[in-house]
Amino acid sequence: MRAHDASHYLLHPQAVATPGDAGEVAEVMRACAALGVPLTFRSGGTSLSGQALSDSVLVDVRHAFAGAGAVEVLDGGARVRVQPGVTVRAVNARLAPYRRKIGPDPASEIACTLGGVIANNSSGMQCGTELSSYATVESMVVVLPSGTVVDTAAPDADRALRSAEPDLHEGLLRLRDRVRGDAASVATLRRLFAIKNTMGYGLNAFLDADDPVDVLVKLMVGSEGTLGFVASAVLRTVEVLPHAATGLLVLPDLATASALVPDILATGVATAELLDAASLRVAALDPQRPEAIGRLDAAGVGEHAALLVELQAATTEELASLRADAEGRLAGLPLSVPLELTGDPVERGRLWRTRKGLFSAVAGARPAGTNALLEDVAVPVARLGELSTGLVGLFAAHGYEGSVIFGHARDGNLHFLLNERFDSAADMARYEAFTTDMVDLVLGLDGTLKAEHGTGRIMAPFVERQYGAELAAVMHAVKRLLDPRGLLNPGSVVTDDDGAWLRDLKTAEPVEAEVDRCVECGFCEPVCPSRSITLTPRQRIVARRELAAAQRRGDHDLVASLREDYEYDGIDTCAADGMCATACPVLIDTGALVRRLRAEDGSRAEQRGWASAAHPGWATTRAASAGLTLAARAPAAAAATSRAARRVVDHDTLPEYGPGLGPGGARRVDLVAPDADAVWFASCVGTMFGGGAGTAFQALCERAGVRLRTPSGPGAMADLCCGTPWKSKGHLEGHRRMGERVAAALEPDRGLPVVVEASSCTEGLQILVNGAGHDVVDALDFVADRVLPHLPPVPASRRLGRVAVHPTCSGTALGSTDALLRIAAAVADDVVVPTAWGCCGFAGDRGLLHPELTAAATAPEAAEVAALEADGVGFDAWVSGNRTCEIGLSRATGRPYRHVLEVLAEALG
Repeated sequence: MRAHDASHYLLHPQAVATPGDAGEVAEVMRACAALGVPLTFRSGGTSLSGQALSDSVLVDVRHAFAGAGAVEVLDGGARVRVQPGVTVRAVNARLAPYRRKIGPDPASEIACTLGGVIANNSSGMQCGTELSSYATVESMVVVLPSGTVVDTAAPDADRALRSAEPDLHEGLLRLRDRVRGDAASVATLRRLFAIKNTMGYGLNAFLDADDPVDVLVKLMVGSEGTLGFVASAVLRTVEVLPHAATGLLVLPDLATASALVPDILATGVATAELLDAASLRVAALDPQRPEAIGRLDAAGVGEHAALLVELQAATTEELASLRADAEGRLAGLPLSVPLELTGDPVERGRLWRTRKGLFSAVAGARPAGTNALLEDVAVPVARLGELSTGLVGLFAAHGYEGSVIFGHARDGNLHFLLNERFDSAADMARYEAFTTDMVDLVLGLDGTLKAEHGTGRIMAPFVERQYGAELAAVMHAVKRLLDPRGLLNPGSVVTDDDGAWLRDLKTAEPVEAEVDRCVECGFCEPVCPSRSITLTPRQRIVARRELAAAQRRGDHDLVASLREDYEYDGIDTCAADGMCATACPVLIDTGALVRRLRAEDGSRAEQRGWASAAHPGWATTRAASAGLTLAARAPAAAAATSRAARRVVDHDTLPEYGPGLGPGGARRVDLVAPDADAVWFASCVGTMFGGGAGTAFQALCERAGVRLRTPSGPGAMADLCCGTPWKSKGHLEGHRRMGERVAAALEPDRGLPVVVEASSCTEGLQILVNGAGHDVVDALDFVADRVLPHLPPVPASRRLGRVAVHPTCSGTALGSTDALLRIAAAVADDVVVPTAWGCCGFAGDRGLLHPELTAAATAPEAAEVAALEADGVGFDAWVSGNRTCEIGLSRATGRPYRHVLEVLAEALG
């Protein structure tokens, strides 16, 4: 499953290595050298140019280099030490309290890791060339192909390099002098690296550094793992300007928008992101689209193009001044829609979400069976208009309909997306002819064939076209000097094989509706609770594609093997929590696929049993509550009994009793209030697993004068459920029956908000009664908006100093996290959300059936909480918004997580 990445190439590795530290990486490299076996490094798998693939040994460093200690903030945030497995978003989250961030800002920041950012010399939307990886990496720990480990920050690093690798040290000096001594080479390098450029090796290193160890650092940036492995790096950070205003400049067409970029940059905008008409049409399909795109959609996209611009400032006064000046100057442009520069964080977030997810969203809308090819070129800004019109002409000449252009206009850096099939000679001929013409166009405009995505396999054969014979020869010399046997990522950056870019291309045969839109971008992976134990959503989809491909080939042994492994890795350990959909630019919920497969795997008897459980009088919840209460009287015996039983019974059928479950809760009560302000749909989770959320919610409402009643339609509250148990297991008939009963029970209360005090149940109830016109609200939102304003403030003597908050996956989907934090702030002076928080993986009963899933999912957050406490950051309470999440986090941390409403009610006395 690790074979696939975000590129349109595919190689299947013969082996996968997962070293745990730099020393083990060195061992792997020495072993491969001894055997003459090539290897390729892989981390986030978001690379687009085919540089993270191998048909030999793939070295996956994503997990081992992303744990505790993977990010170390230095000098009050002025610098940061990072390991290659940590994502850009995670690094910036650690830097946020210092109002700092790293310079590179790729759109894939949610998933791309620092290993790839450095290996590709990634830049992004704002950083340009001045804040790229090349410009901000200060030092690194490098593992060379020989196994030598070099810490370039050491005071004697250059001398140590000369001692350990004398030929390398001498060779770097020789190549430095060769480049500097050739005036034409110097001129070419200065010209090409004045714009964004990741084509070939960064030979500007020989112009920008003198000592071999410093040259080595700069050569490693952008080398795509072909020269060595960066085990850690120190980067200089940049200030985060806290005030910003963002807007969308809608212009008549792409040519006009491109030609006006120099004028727009002159107004002082920090960013200028180009979106062509096709991009805007896809963005308009997003239900969370920003208002600016909604207004444009209503008016008709037509041939319009847009530039997403942003002003940034240190103070509100400075921003107001910049805004007034910019708005006056921008108003003179031929805008098709009035400009609105907004400072609203929600709307700004939507605008940037649209831009950052554009590639995957556009690619997700492609015709079934096609691959999405994203290319990345740059030219001097003054020639951007020529590039845009030239590309449009090439699309038409080669019959590429629906192609899209977007990118970083402020840098003359455009991305364009083509849809191609790669399954016929005619398709391949068209792709080859288009690429040849595109190379001519870009190089004819003094541009680069790769601006920020790395050379990879796709452009390695064109390096000499761009640089000329002399500089291409120097690049090959660099490769031979550092990797004399050519074992590190062969075929990437430089190659002697002119046709390599036309081989090993992915095909995309339709498989099933849930997965066909997936472009394997990997955005989903960092939020998946099973990512470090079995499969991620991307890998679950990839496995389905590999299974279908094996079936088409008639490879029956592979089909059987994949099906057997997928049962546990793909189905049993999927939390089906929907977090993947919150990160996916095309809103794929891989959990929906898994729920369907669970339904298909279930026997008819099982389906009938669950359907019967949806009838009135079902006693499962009360029976479970009674069982937990009984087990709590002799927990050791109960745990031993469950472990023994699970040795002979399928783990996906029989839960494991473990510490921290405690006794069951009380039976739900029926409340009657003819003049109620809200309907309380008490969750079964409270009855089953106990906890005080329901009692606290009722008490807070009473104190605030908010009147509650339970559903007044037919059926007692004790027999109703949000439907999640049926949905999560794929028991559709039972889910339908419970939906009918709940709808009937809620019908007399139409018009009143229906409040649920467990976030997972709130989400489940929203899905269960979707379309019935009921306003289902989580208790967190209800209390924050309707109850808290009518409560007295918590007395100073009862306020807490600091609380640790665990947001939940359901709360994220519901948009309730802000309410959770507001309630926590009402009771505590300092509210801390660990940067490593994520779905706990408890997922109803998954945490009982497969406790290893919850243990893996909560490990990063638990480690961060422990580290904070070890550093003297003590907590007075640990809170969340869902009972099963509280159980999972309590198990992981050894701390008593409770519902935030309990803590608030207790503090009010």
